[in-house]
Amino acid sequence: MDANNFDCIVLGAGIQGSYTALHLAKNKKRTLLVEQFVLPHSRGSSHGHTRIIRKAYEQDYYTRMMSECYQLWAQLEKEANVQIYRNTGMLIVGKEDCSAFRSLRGTLLRNNVPMEVLSPEQFASRFPSVRLPPGESAVIDKTAGVLHADRALKAVQDLFRGLGGVIHDGEKVVDFTPGSPITMTTNSGMYRAQSLVITAGPWAKSVLARTGLQLPLQVLRINVCYWKERIPGTYGIGRHFPCFIGVKQHGAKHEIYGLPSNEYPGLMKICYHSGSETEPDERDRQTSQEDIAILSSFVSKSFPGLDPTPAVVEQCMYTVTPDSDFILDQHPSHSNIIIGAGFSGHGFKLAPVVGKILCELALGKTPSFDLSPFRITRFQSLLKSAL
Repeated sequence: MDANNFDCIVLGAGIQGSYTALHLAKNKKRTLLVEQFVLPHSRGSSHGHTRIIRKAYEQDYYTRMMSECYQLWAQLEKEANVQIYRNTGMLIVGKEDCSAFRSLRGTLLRNNVPMEVLSPEQFASRFPSVRLPPGESAVIDKTAGVLHADRALKAVQDLFRGLGGVIHDGEKVVDFTPGSPITMTTNSGMYRAQSLVITAGPWAKSVLARTGLQLPLQVLRINVCYWKERIPGTYGIGRHFPCFIGVKQHGAKHEIYGLPSNEYPGLMKICYHSGSETEPDERDRQTSQEDIAILSSFVSKSFPGLDPTPAVVEQCMYTVTPDSDFILDQHPSHSNIIIGAGFSGHGFKLAPVVGKILCELALGKTPSFDLSPFRITRFQSLLKSAL
């Protein structure tokens, strides 16, 4: 067999592409995973120590997908012999008249997710180091916790290699020609495959533009902030402090989320679920501090045990769609080009199922889940105006 011929090429070795490649390899498909940067790297959306895993969502379809995700993350832990998930629970706080808060709670109830509703008195007793604003309510998603992201990404890639998968990192795509087979040219070689899966993260829009497809994707630079505990361990994972989501608290337009102090001793990760628009190759030129100002105000009001000035600020990128739902679909003009894009800052936890779906699409199988929320056609009016 020609070493440059594959059943499938996956473009982009973040968590979505890596999990897609693993599923393809498990289906005994000769698969090439191509990444423009040398691995591991911190240029995209899959780097860093931790992510939240949860079943609490406003939409039932994500909660249903998460049920299988938990099973597949557990399977990965077993196969790779590494701990990836740690249960902490997740505190969800918001106003009763906030539709997003009610939806999160309602989805937990409808799907019989283990949860707990806290009265203000119970909240004050359980979390004395957190201030609950008057008139706000709190629930706990008991299934939620922390995913060790960097460990997870390495485990998926190592298993993929162990099944005969091929990873070419440090290779940038120069061109690709649709057809059967598809031909892809990088700065290091030329490859052919029967199908191509594009999971290029912040670069998906520019890659897909080469095929004549203009998707309504926006790239945001996110400041990942860590806040110093005045008394180390106050909000620590060792003291069973949970993850949390504040739903439009203190006038914030977007959610504010946090994870217990763990990865950096004495520092708690609290972030704003939005950022400043940027170009993926110019991420570090964007220096807006607007989200940090929102977070500082939030921390001073809700977390008195933290210094309201961040001790460490790191960066990542979100690639967001207009409705914050993913794009999981075939290219409208080339059925053997599969697109996984627009994960909108909440895709990591769902990667095991996203990878399975993209694998199924690449193999011409019926998807395991209803993909109507994720089809490109929902953007028909935007696509027409862009072309």
